[in-house]
Amino acid sequence: MFKNLVEKSGVLLVSAAVLTMVATPAFAADPILGNWTSQAGETVKISDCGGAYCFLVKTGDHAGKAIGRLEGANGTYQGMITDPADDKEYSGFAKINNGRMELKGCALVIFCKTQIWQHQ
Repeated sequence: MFKNLVEKSGVLLVSAAVLTMVATPAFAADPILGNWTSQAGETVKISDCGGAYCFLVKTGDHAGKAIGRLEGANGTYQGMITDPADDKEYSGFAKINNGRMELKGCALVIFCKTQIWQHQ
């Protein structure tokens, strides 16, 4: 009798586990990932790079340049941004909402410039 109960319990546990996996939706990718159109019209690819998000210019005069590394999740990020024109680094902050990124680069936290990028 105990053997039958264990076997039936095992079947129930396996069935419950399978139902949980099927019923649980896959987690969506972080909204910062993918290709973005910068304010200047260039395409920038943002990809996962070891616990952070790295920015690589794909088109235009600065194609191939790495221009940022931000950390964060769920639409709010911070780290370093590089101006591809002069290779100067700035404190970087990004907020994403509905496929729109507000990207801010700051020197000394008080001198800031903001750009709006669109997700492709």
